[in-house]
Amino acid sequence: MELFPAFPGPFPIEAMYGKIGLYLVAAIIGFGFGYVLEMAGFGNSKKLAAQFYLYDMTVLKVMFTAILVAMVLIFTAAGLGLVDYNRLFVNPTYLWPGVVGGLIMGVGFIIGGFCPGTSTVGVATLKVDAMFFVAGLFVGIFAFGETIDGILSDFWNSSYMGRFTLPELFGLPTGVVVLIIVAAAVLMFWGVEQVEAMMGGEKPNPAHFRYKLMGSGALIAAAAVVMLIGQPTSADKWERIAAEKQPMLDDRQVQIHPAELLDYIDNDQVDVVMLDVRDESDYNLFHIQDAQRVTQDELTALVKVLLEKPANTLFVVMSNDEENATEAWKVLVAESLNNIYILEGGINNWLAVYDIEPDEVSPIAVAMLPTLKPDPPQGDDFLRYDFPAALGEQHPAAAPDPHEFEIEYVPKVELQVKQVTGGG
Repeated sequence: MELFPAFPGPFPIEAMYGKIGLYLVAAIIGFGFGYVLEMAGFGNSKKLAAQFYLYDMTVLKVMFTAILVAMVLIFTAAGLGLVDYNRLFVNPTYLWPGVVGGLIMGVGFIIGGFCPGTSTVGVATLKVDAMFFVAGLFVGIFAFGETIDGILSDFWNSSYMGRFTLPELFGLPTGVVVLIIVAAAVLMFWGVEQVEAMMGGEKPNPAHFRYKLMGSGALIAAAAVVMLIGQPTSADKWERIAAEKQPMLDDRQVQIHPAELLDYIDNDQVDVVMLDVRDESDYNLFHIQDAQRVTQDELTALVKVLLEKPANTLFVVMSNDEENATEAWKVLVAESLNNIYILEGGINNWLAVYDIEPDEVSPIAVAMLPTLKPDPPQGDDFLRYDFPAALGEQHPAAAPDPHEFEIEYVPKVELQVKQVTGGG
């Protein structure tokens, strides 16, 4: 029996409890966060600015500790199947705009003594300097909004890297990166305390050394656990949801008729992404117009890009029959992609449905029409048609006119709004 049979979180709070419930949860979290900041002294601009003068590094130590704890808990939960990491919001990376924005914010932090979050805490405790900082913050937001479409608009949207994380940057397993970051942070904490003492700040209290050592050891041990348990593969994720999703395959709820796919291709309100998982030779012989060829090995890496598609996106996987497409469907569903369907009968069925008669095309096009093999192979996803040339999407059947075919089918597509938890 599975300890965690399916990914129960993140939870769509608004869908579960309505807007009132969402606002209530947000208010509780916001109040708790503000309270912790105030208790840590982060509502005081002098304490905040002191980190830039290197004699009080409390801000760095507290905030970085929060980052480490959150990182360890998230990836532990993901490794155990408690949380689906694909459904957590991760700020997309715009590299150079991010660098420039960080520099601007850093300068503002030094001059004003606050960051946006801590200034709000200062306002809540009626600090006048925080009120002026927040007023300046709103002026800056307004000025940026009014000028973003100007000369710098291309820059602010440049160097887009999507959901780009450190494991991808270094090409290392997530658990290894977590352990390295935690170990480096512990060394950094020791180093900044030495710097504080050198710059005339508070000297490390020997009485607290044991507690710091215990906390550091606990964090390193937790990071080691993350590395040992690893992160679930697509196969692991499918095993956890198979009991729920396999009946959809068995009852043929997700295999859509070629006519339904063609209707959606012709629908301007829906963005259709077609993933052709056949080998290159079959794809080059014939494929539906705008279908993207992708190998089974590339699917997991492609998920990051597919998850960024808008909510009105319909994903359809296809192979010569359904065998390989079904395996691809399992991977994509396991990776939390919504609105994913299989082309019923695959390309073989598409060609059978949109069989073009010789008298319907020009004499030149007649030479391009496929013919059914005399003894077509069955099973194992073979292409059952012979093609005189490799025309890909230039073939007449690659983009049939939906208005020329009156085909009845049972509609199966139900577009779902994707649920992503978290925010920037």
